[in-house]
Amino acid sequence: MEENKLIENFELFNKMCEKANNANMYSPAQLAYAGDAVFELLVRNYVLNNYDTSVNQMHRLTVKFVRAKAQAYIVSQLTDELSEEEKKIVKRGRNAKVTSSPKNVEFMDYRYATGFEALFGYLFLNKNIDRLLYIFHKAIEVIAEKDDKIENNRRKKSGD
Repeated sequence: MEENKLIENFELFNKMCEKANNANMYSPAQLAYAGDAVFELLVRNYVLNNYDTSVNQMHRLTVKFVRAKAQAYIVSQLTDELSEEEKKIVKRGRNAKVTSSPKNVEFMDYRYATGFEALFGYLFLNKNIDRLLYIFHKAIEVIAEKDDKIENNRRKKSGD
């Protein structure tokens, strides 16, 4: 039910985008710009619907997904899930001319995160919402699996 409502909202939003017929009209940086917004909106929706906690804690959970290091990790884990066209989009985004990067982020993580965001922008602007949501759910699984491994290692070290 939640996902159907989200898809309907995406479709309404997409109708407002006049140039949205062909994502190839956009530069990789523009695709990443759009993809950043789409991915963050999906993550915020996921956090709101799956965690009953303070806004501060929801923000921390969201950051765990949207930071460059996490996005770079996600895209590295999803390579086998991507079509050849999607891999090309990630590569174009990764290789986009970047004039600056945020502080406290390794340059290659930032580049791979840009490729990941370009993929989300590409799928959104091509109105391939089913595929976008499939990759989003895989991304959630990747982060959850990583968190489980970290938690298991903490328990082993502390002797729990």
